[in-house]
Amino acid sequence: MAGVSTPPPQRPGQPGWRGRGAPPPDPATQRLRPPEPPTERLRPPPAQRPGQPEPPTQQLRAHRPPADTPATEKITRQRPPTAGERPRKKPRRWQAIVLVAVIVVALIAGGLAGAELYARHRAGTLLADVTQCVVQDGATISFGVSPPFLWQHITGHYTNISVDTAGNQVQAAKGMTADVSLSDIRLQGDAKSKGTIGSLTATLSWTSAGIKNTVAENLPFVGDLLTDVHTDPAAGTLILEAAGGTSITAKPVVTNGDLNLQVLDATGPFSKDAVQSALDGLTKKLNDNYPLGIHADSVEVTSTGVVGKFSSQNASIPNGEANSCFASI
Repeated sequence: MAGVSTPPPQRPGQPGWRGRGAPPPDPATQRLRPPEPPTERLRPPPAQRPGQPEPPTQQLRAHRPPADTPATEKITRQRPPTAGERPRKKPRRWQAIVLVAVIVVALIAGGLAGAELYARHRAGTLLADVTQCVVQDGATISFGVSPPFLWQHITGHYTNISVDTAGNQVQAAKGMTADVSLSDIRLQGDAKSKGTIGSLTATLSWTSAGIKNTVAENLPFVGDLLTDVHTDPAAGTLILEAAGGTSITAKPVVTNGDLNLQVLDATGPFSKDAVQSALDGLTKKLNDNYPLGIHADSVEVTSTGVVGKFSSQNASIPNGEANSCFASI
């Protein structure tokens, strides 16, 4: 047609060329695709000649960790000792042996301590019963510490024993307290004796009030009239006062191992000889009842009463037939 010009055909690669039948790309909806990885060309195996064996095939196995291998494995490395530092030693068997030995010794020591306490309690109870029977009053017993009491109890040889009474009375003597120390006690007896006591010393403290009560109970006629007893330490005498203006002055003395009251003066209805005879009967009763061969060594008048020192050496412990108080030993 005249007057109409047609554009020349475009070749691929020229701007504005579009393939036939392909719609133009939409820039708003164009998708970006990731680039494809490069492909690796596999070379064909070399041509195999007739009669030539096939080449060995190589099998690739995936590496799998063993089932018992932990996911994480800790590796402990010891630091090498630095200069001047001694390497640590591992515990040895002898340390365990020493520990066992210490435990055994501790158990043995604990057992011995328990046996020591039991033996002391048992022996203390036994001797307290004997003392209470002899003095007719409560008593406290204590033992020496050397050698250990358990050994003393096993051997029957006691080194030291102390006895303290309650102070209510010693037999018939009211208000008297006995402080007794015994040593070298051996309980190896025979048919006549339970054993021996090497040494015994005793301090007997007799109060003025106790003397008054003792005289009142044992001397019916004088005791009924007695009102007071007091001491004169300077003169070493006792003054016994009774109703009706009666007064008796007596001096405590030691005669042949016995504690006696020597009458120095007596006023009132009773004569001096009658009072002396009554007091002699009282002191004889007290002296004869002391066990274990105890005898008086000295006497002193104090502001509160009379204090006497008594002792005995190599005394024989009586059996139950001679004195029932010692039957339990």
